[in-house]
Amino acid sequence: MTDTFQTVAEFALERRAQDFPETTRAAAALMLLDTLGITIGAGPMTAGRIAREGALALFGTGEPNMSARMLFDGRRVSIAGAAYAAATQTDNLDGHDGYNPTKGHIGVVVVPALAAIAETVGDFSGPEALAAVTIGYEVAGRAGLSLHNTVSDYHTSGAWNALGVVAVAARLRGLDAEQMRQAMGIAEYHGPRSQMMREIANPTMLHDGSGWGALVGISAAVLAEKGFTGAPAITIEAEEVASHWQDLGTFWQMEHQYVKPYPICRWAHAAIDATRALMRDHDLTHEDIATIQVNTFRESACLFQGMPDDTSKAQYSLPFAVATMVAYGRIGVEHITGSGLSDPLVASIVDRISVAEVARHSERFPESRVADVSIVLKDGRVLDSGDVHARGGPEAPMEQSEVIEKFMEFAAPSLGVARAEDIRDAVLALQAPSSKFSDLGALIYDAPDNR
Repeated sequence: MTDTFQTVAEFALERRAQDFPETTRAAAALMLLDTLGITIGAGPMTAGRIAREGALALFGTGEPNMSARMLFDGRRVSIAGAAYAAATQTDNLDGHDGYNPTKGHIGVVVVPALAAIAETVGDFSGPEALAAVTIGYEVAGRAGLSLHNTVSDYHTSGAWNALGVVAVAARLRGLDAEQMRQAMGIAEYHGPRSQMMREIANPTMLHDGSGWGALVGISAAVLAEKGFTGAPAITIEAEEVASHWQDLGTFWQMEHQYVKPYPICRWAHAAIDATRALMRDHDLTHEDIATIQVNTFRESACLFQGMPDDTSKAQYSLPFAVATMVAYGRIGVEHITGSGLSDPLVASIVDRISVAEVARHSERFPESRVADVSIVLKDGRVLDSGDVHARGGPEAPMEQSEVIEKFMEFAAPSLGVARAEDIRDAVLALQAPSSKFSDLGALIYDAPDNR
């Protein structure tokens, strides 16, 4: 066992909940709430329904203490299947949090893992739940940095966030350091080394590979519990990645996640925000606009062009997202599903949008997501946004009230206002020493009344 892994094991298994900074616990509660909102909002979508039905068909369990109810569904599958279903569902409504340096997402697997594992262990405190969430974020984020800096291809989040799931499972299920080490190796070996830019070029329900990251992470932890071996995980134990783990427990990545204001790929957000600001500052409507020029970074410029014919393409389309903002001043689930995909007004605006890569924006990626927008009005005036960073992260944070408002926007249509408010209050109350996870658990497994 290397010194680096020993540090990771001590952090994940031995750090007391009360020893995590108060600001970190508060951030964990907010990310937990935000992720649950997207999970709820994604429930009626086709990908979410298929994921739950797939879990029921493929991932049953023969052991009573290894089953869990699927989030906002109520049917029992294996804990790996429950985590898979919720992560896949969440991943397919592209509104969940992320971390700029990893070019990917963590809460999408950590929250489903927490909920699934909680079904198989005794009740635990709210602060312990937030500690487990934080551990998942901190381990997954550094695994992502290690992977991105040691391989040539750009892999989806599932390739590395599976290790964060192992950390959550090891903490809550009481694995020892050696079992956790074997589980990390299993998860890394079997984690989906899927290529992100392939999905960008041809958007589908695969999204960011996080459903399989959750499935692999839980499966690895259970296998290691039973004695299966797989260590080491080289994204933790290789000498060349040691630098990515040196600040574990001192620099809190948990406090540097971004929250998405829109259920659209983060790479499009800077352009959306730049357009939004110009529209509001100059009191514009779509009728005022002749053309829109978007200048952005390379990965953003690679997003789907034209009008999408399904939700996956809609969430990975920069022109469609910008056009929707121009048309309606917001982007909601109704715009990326159903009749929103064939909206003639949005289509007419898409035809007026051009996208180009600009070197200065590409050079700042992935640490920053910056774009600039130039709008030519029908009266001949030209309005320039200047460089705009996507809001929602440390560079341009959303207020806590905005994150809570976003949760209610996504959760209330499916669950009703009263149940959504109860979940909101239970999540935020997890920071209290006297709180229990079961206070939240009582609210998050049953299916919506209108399923």
